[in-house]
Amino acid sequence: MSQVESMLGAMILTTIRRGIDEGRDGSPLPSQIFEGRDGTRVPTLAKPGTETSPDIDVEEKLKEAFERGWSVIVWNDPVNLMDYVVYVFKAVLKMNEQDASRHMWEVHQKGKSAVAQETREKSELIVHRLRGFGLNATMEPA
Repeated sequence: MSQVESMLGAMILTTIRRGIDEGRDGSPLPSQIFEGRDGTRVPTLAKPGTETSPDIDVEEKLKEAFERGWSVIVWNDPVNLMDYVVYVFKAVLKMNEQDASRHMWEVHQKGKSAVAQETREKSELIVHRLRGFGLNATMEPA
C-alpha cells in the first residue's frame, strides 16, 4: 500500500468520524443525558438548537393512534350509478344488501355517509379501495 492510499484512507475515516462527533463548523455537538422511566440513564446526541423530550412515550402515542376510531366517509358524486355504489359497498365493506342500500341513499340524499369506523390503518386501506372503485371517500377522526 502506498503512502497516498494510506493517507486517503485516513482522510476518509477522519471525515466519517468528524461527521459523528462534530457539527459542520467543527464544534462539538451538545450531549444530553436523561433518565428513563425505569431510572436508566440514556445518552443522546442532540443537534444544536433542538431539545429532546423524554416525557413522550412513543408506544403510548402509537397505542392512542390505533385505539382512536377513524370514520370512513363516502361523498356524493354525479358520476356513479346507485346500483354501482351498492355493489361497491357490498364488495369492499362486506355489507349486506339492506345496509349497502341504506348508506347509498344517505350518500344520495345528505351528500355523505359514514360507512365504517376502524383503526387508522384499516380506514386508510378502505379509503384506498373505495377510491380504486371510483368513489369519493375520505377519513376523519371519529
